[in-house]
Amino acid sequence: MVTMMMHQHQNHGNPPASSAAIGGIRSPHNHNHAHRLPSPSPISLDGPSRIRLSDILPYDGAPMGPYIGAVDALSTSLMRYNAAVIELGSDDAALLRCALESARLYFRTRKGGRGVYTYRAGRPLEDVDSSPPCMADVFRCMGRAARAALCAIARHLRLRSDVFNDLLDDSPLPANEASSSVLVATFSQISLQQGKGATGGGKPALSFELEKGLLMLISSDSSGLQVCDPNGRWYQADSNLAPGELLLLTGKALSHATAGIRPAASYRATPDNLLIPASAGRTSLAFRLMPQSNAILDCTPIAAAGHVIPQSYVPISVSQFMDDLSAEEDVLCNHTDAAYVPTDNLNREPSLRSVLSDPLSGAFLEDAMLVSCGHSFGGLMLRKVLETSKCTLCNSEIEAGSLIPNHALRAAALAVKQEDDRRLFHNAALRKRRKEASEHRENGDVTPENGSHRGVQYPFSVNEKVIIKGNRRTPDKFVGKEAVITSQCLNGWYLLKIIESGENVRLQYRSLRKISTSQDSEDRCVSQPVQNSS
Repeated sequence: MVTMMMHQHQNHGNPPASSAAIGGIRSPHNHNHAHRLPSPSPISLDGPSRIRLSDILPYDGAPMGPYIGAVDALSTSLMRYNAAVIELGSDDAALLRCALESARLYFRTRKGGRGVYTYRAGRPLEDVDSSPPCMADVFRCMGRAARAALCAIARHLRLRSDVFNDLLDDSPLPANEASSSVLVATFSQISLQQGKGATGGGKPALSFELEKGLLMLISSDSSGLQVCDPNGRWYQADSNLAPGELLLLTGKALSHATAGIRPAASYRATPDNLLIPASAGRTSLAFRLMPQSNAILDCTPIAAAGHVIPQSYVPISVSQFMDDLSAEEDVLCNHTDAAYVPTDNLNREPSLRSVLSDPLSGAFLEDAMLVSCGHSFGGLMLRKVLETSKCTLCNSEIEAGSLIPNHALRAAALAVKQEDDRRLFHNAALRKRRKEASEHRENGDVTPENGSHRGVQYPFSVNEKVIIKGNRRTPDKFVGKEAVITSQCLNGWYLLKIIESGENVRLQYRSLRKISTSQDSEDRCVSQPVQNSS
């Protein structure tokens, strides 16, 4: 049946359903200038550039014309439209068409005509009948396209094409490890009369979403998604998108890793008043390229390439970064009525780093000066105040000869800067240790320093005997068995050998327990007579 679906033609005339919940940050109101919602205006007829996947795939050797042109076209499209379209080969396009049709049939027959299914590679095998077909194949296909696009973005920023690889899962995944990235299949069949937007509320034109991860690739069987360009104008991004093509959007994690050079794209469902009533619904597949939770988002490579890095872009762990985004999302969603209230009424408190930094250059206020009105400035903002002879905060006239050094502010800015420098050095040293540990494992040296790695992730040492206490991911046949640790792996995982059966298994430290000294002594006493008799 799947083979027959791959040769069926799609119905591209179906209008979209008004839902774009693909797993990003949902924002019910405008909260910054870059994502302000413009006044009603005609939808742009222009659209993102199309780039063939085969042209941006990394390869050995000198860069050729098609690769250089595709990298430039991709980056230009992201700068102009905050989006780009990736064209797949014929085999991959056929796979996507098959997956979209299979997902549509799956949701209409099993989920009552509406639903969302999230696939994560590396999870324990599930019942084939409980998930849409082709998800594993589509995950690999879209994952390859997402990684190629990420390499092209890095190359255009004068970085190594593999500079972001440390943020990603290993490829292929290690055994018994689930992927950080996810593939989301959605189907919705909403008529025009229901009038619900991306948030399910009654004000679809004033809501948008932001992807949390690095990149998002979207494939759908009909249009229904708008993207906001850098000028604040919404346009129909998937109006000419074929089922074998992918819409590329950048996320918040990539924005932080590139110090805002590649900002996150805002997207939303097409407002109902611009749609024709849908009878067949809209099916979409969204691949979210996510960084590992234990990775560090660091702008050091961007700075080394010569780009100016605002001081607000400090190194931060992915887990903390995602927690901060979730907290921000909760705050925004709790102010649903604030869509019609000016942003200043939110009373958002500025961070210490923003107070101690020049808003124009991002540099710390190590040259802070107190002007005649009582406010303090430094860097480029101080130069602007002196040129205009007017305070930018209170509009008071400034006397150029009355400047006084603000030593307290300078000392505070210097202290925060030194703390950031120490954190940056620590993260660089951490990456170096991880690289050296990886090289040791590749060379067969699995013995860590001082018997164990730093931190609580490695509470056991090589050749230590443990008991498998298990968790929900541990096979039942291993629970309660004694094993010997043969080597250490990344992120607190161990390779063990079951004493009773001799089988090898890879488990995390949380599913293991030390054998008490008394129990180990009893085992030796029991085994001693056997050895003597032999």
